[in-house]
Amino acid sequence: MALKKYKPTTPGQRFKIISAFDDITTSTPEKSLLVGKKSTGGRNNKGRMTIRNVGGGHKQKYRIIDFKRDKENIPGIVKTIEYDPNRTARIALIVYVDGEKRYIVAPHGLEVGQKIISGSDATPDVGNTMYLSEIPFGTVIHNIELRPGQGAKMSRSAGAYAQLMTREGKFAIIKLPSGETRMVLQTCKATIGMVSNVDHNLEKSGKAGRSRWKGRRPRVRGVAMNPVDHPMGGGEGRASGGHPRSRKGLPAKGYRTRAKKKASNKYIVERKKK
Repeated sequence: MALKKYKPTTPGQRFKIISAFDDITTSTPEKSLLVGKKSTGGRNNKGRMTIRNVGGGHKQKYRIIDFKRDKENIPGIVKTIEYDPNRTARIALIVYVDGEKRYIVAPHGLEVGQKIISGSDATPDVGNTMYLSEIPFGTVIHNIELRPGQGAKMSRSAGAYAQLMTREGKFAIIKLPSGETRMVLQTCKATIGMVSNVDHNLEKSGKAGRSRWKGRRPRVRGVAMNPVDHPMGGGEGRASGGHPRSRKGLPAKGYRTRAKKKASNKYIVERKKK
């Protein structure tokens, strides 16, 4: 996966760094796995704006992704690697031996023609989905379930990966991308490898228009507002704004918002670093 840097022929091209899309093998998605996607523009059912800075953007169709990988012990062949406008990672079209087609989040290094499988017959190879009870220690994994059969919830974005550290009782201990170490039931599934499009965090849009294509409208900084509009607004000249906080007064940059008595706290071995 390579990045493409442009010559500064225009102001928008000067800092533009985007994916070269050299890992994409087709631009036509599988029609049977597409569904319509309605854009709200940040409005509710009364037509009132309830979410700011949202609107416009290119029309998109949603690709149905198989996060459960519940087609066990049936091998599938990777037919294509595709772009998905709904996520940062690439997706792969899998054609199973019984003829069924499914999209999965493509791991880094997955190639067209490669065979993948999930379930008890799987080996710890890239793209295969296994139970946490069967994955070797130290293996890099992604698309991790939180509850058995629920479908993948963790480590799904571009370049993300977790690591299986050890097993204790009925739990597997996993180090997550955030730095948090957490216990997950061994009966949950995870996919081997790291998520594709690893250079996504190095991309730079170069111009405001690319954000508009994604449906993001301009966002006014709090310090540029008046005191009536934001806790950080007002002041003489270009005041820095004092303590960083949200529009509703909630402190930013280090303030922890997780509930102290949350039921799942008992599964967290080590909190993510501040």
